[in-house]
Amino acid sequence: MNPKTLYLKLDALLATLGGWLASPFLLAVRLYWGWGFFQTGKGKLLNLERTAGFFASLHLPAPKLNAVAAGSVECFGGLLLLLGLGGRIVPVPLIFTMLVAYATAERDALRAITSDPDQFTAAAPFLFLLAALTIFVFGPGKLSLDALLGRKQAASAKSA
Repeated sequence: MNPKTLYLKLDALLATLGGWLASPFLLAVRLYWGWGFFQTGKGKLLNLERTAGFFASLHLPAPKLNAVAAGSVECFGGLLLLLGLGGRIVPVPLIFTMLVAYATAERDALRAITSDPDQFTAAAPFLFLLAALTIFVFGPGKLSLDALLGRKQAASAKSA
């Protein structure tokens, strides 16, 4: 067997394996990071005065309103990620919230994105941002309420 044929067969095998793993991977990302978003959002909402004080120290306008907004987006967005509901819509406000976190609380890490990438990736919002981007780009996967509702809608359309 020549190297080109071997490479093509191996590539096809790995593509098939990757296809099988996509939905379980997306489920794991959604469950882990959805729970993480929920926990951090709930923490902000349950400690609103402390969160608002922190936001005020960052010179954010309307710190209490922004604390409620960020906490709500994280808390309820996290729950929706867990369920796989609104898989392309829900990550958008989560991504925005993490970008604001970088621009305010992690400004030095954001400035270091090209000069010191390790500082950027070590910042608290990075993995949350990466998880939200992953779900936005690839969707919630086949193991989600979005997929279940899509299958039910397709079945209803066929029977109509």
